[in-house]
This record gives sequence, structure tokens and C-alpha cells, in this order.
Amino acid sequence: MQNYQLVLASTSPFRQQLLSKLHLPFTTATPNCDETPLDGETPQQLVMRLAEGKARSCDVSTPSLVIGSDQVCVINGQIVGKPHTRDKAIEQLLSQSGQAITFYTGLALYNSETNQAQVVLETFTVHFRHLSRAMVTHYVDQEQPLNCAGSFKSEGLGIALFERLEGDDPNALVGLPLIRLVKLLENEQVRVL
Repeated sequence: MQNYQLVLASTSPFRQQLLSKLHLPFTTATPNCDETPLDGETPQQLVMRLAEGKARSCDVSTPSLVIGSDQVCVINGQIVGKPHTRDKAIEQLLSQSGQAITFYTGLALYNSETNQAQVVLETFTVHFRHLSRAMVTHYVDQEQPLNCAGSFKSEGLGIALFERLEGDDPNALVGLPLIRLVKLLENEQVRVL
């Protein structure tokens, strides 16, 4: 990798698992970035700013390519966070029944030597089935998606909640768009294949 170390600016086990699919050696670092939205900032602007901010905030001592990613879930124009409780997860999923919700994922690849960052936005839309309270309660009790934006895990039983998925990369839904990342890495002369 041309004397660069690859660093994932995330403590998320889901993002680490996704990045492992590329079979590239990498380390992780904890980003130090204020995630407070700015006044008037759109969800798209927010995730792109935070992805780059996370990548740039990591303290690296050797030449590195640092991957930053941030994601929000938007329902009817409002950002929806992680539910953290069973009741809020059930409420979120019931409000999403029969709806289309959009995930915006910002992805940044920061080169610590050149001080340049490539930043892109990935959009993914989830179309929910019409869900009953019993279906939602069963799902939440089975999968416990309390730390997941939108209250589901698409890589698990959450797939049963959907009518269809719309987007270029299903990995984006989990939080790290690998198809776009491969292109960003290639721009830095890092070949995955």
C-alpha cells in the first residue's frame, strides 16, 4: 500500500467487519470529533462534514490513509437517531410502517501525508412493509436493535421488515459503502484486487 497504513476512524464493530471484506490490513482509531449539527445544515452536509472530521481527527504517527464514515437515517425530512430503549424502537418502527426512509452515509478517505481528503455521499432508501404492532414487537424482542439508527439491522432479521431496498451498495446501509471506498482507495493507488 505504498508505505501507507490504512486506518478506520471508528470503534464500530459493524464497520470493522465490513472493512474486513476487502482483505486489506487495517488498524482502528477512535475519532475525536464534535458531532453536533450546525445551524441550517442538511443531513447530507452533516454526514459529509462528520465523515471528513472523523478521518482528520485521528492521531496517526505514520503516513496513513484514514477512513471516516458517518450516517443518518431520515424519515419525512427528520433525522432519526438510535432508539436506546425497547419502547422507542417499537415506536420508531411503527412510524416507519409503509414508509420509505432514507439513509445518508458520508464517506471520507484522508491522506495524512498530502493533507487531502476525498469525500463522497452515498444514499440508500429502505421501503418498509406495512407492519403490525405484533410484528414490530416480535422483531425488537428478537434482535434488540436498540443501538441502530432506524431501529433495525438489515444484515439480520431486519430484512423481513422491508418491501424493497433501493441503492447502489447494501453495505452503505450498515454504515460503510465499500463500492465507493474501493474507488477512493484506487485514487490513492491502493488496489483491492
